[in-house]
Amino acid sequence: MGAEAKDWPEPISTCWNYWIAISTGDQAGIMKVLDLSASRPVTFAEAQEVLDADGHGEPGDRHHLSRVFVTPEIDGWTLVIGAWCDPCDSERREDVLRSCKALSARYGRAQAYYYGAQGDGSAWLVAEHGHVVRRYAATGEPDDEMLALGDPLPLERSRLLELGVPDHGDLRTANSEQIEEWTWAAFELAPEIAATYSVSPFTLTRESRVRGTGVLALTPDPSAGPWHE
Repeated sequence: MGAEAKDWPEPISTCWNYWIAISTGDQAGIMKVLDLSASRPVTFAEAQEVLDADGHGEPGDRHHLSRVFVTPEIDGWTLVIGAWCDPCDSERREDVLRSCKALSARYGRAQAYYYGAQGDGSAWLVAEHGHVVRRYAATGEPDDEMLALGDPLPLERSRLLELGVPDHGDLRTANSEQIEEWTWAAFELAPEIAATYSVSPFTLTRESRVRGTGVLALTPDPSAGPWHE
């Protein structure tokens, strides 16, 4: 991308979406904390193409874990986007948890999200000042319940109350209809939580305040194999 070109922000969305949001514009510092390397500048449009291609690779191909898009500063936040940021995957979730705690200890707030745009569910992880505030997964997997940490966020509480479920989120007091309604609501909740508590990749526009240049970066995941274009 030439120095004279203007890279207008645009929504980043694929069938399966994973990202970490950090409340800072310190792109280089974030990459150091996450041990990201081998970066090259890309536009939002180019990043969209790369992420979409990575998400539709061959079954068993782990190359989609080998690279991420690190955005420029957007309205005071930086997003790291790619499957490597998955907060609920059995192989990635504990590393993502540790990364968000480390990033939030340094920058105040760090959040990780998953959203399956084809009805495949949501997950969110919110950390502040080195501590996990909330982690929750609604993906239809058997171990979703085991991932829950912390108390429901205010947005979760409001949705629970709308369904007549106690806002502490303990579904043992709910009936089967309420549980089913909450499950369907939670499946779609990650984008709204992200837009409420940080910056959502789905709602980027030309009006978003941007500083810097986005980059593709190599992750330290050794099982993903070599980075490829």
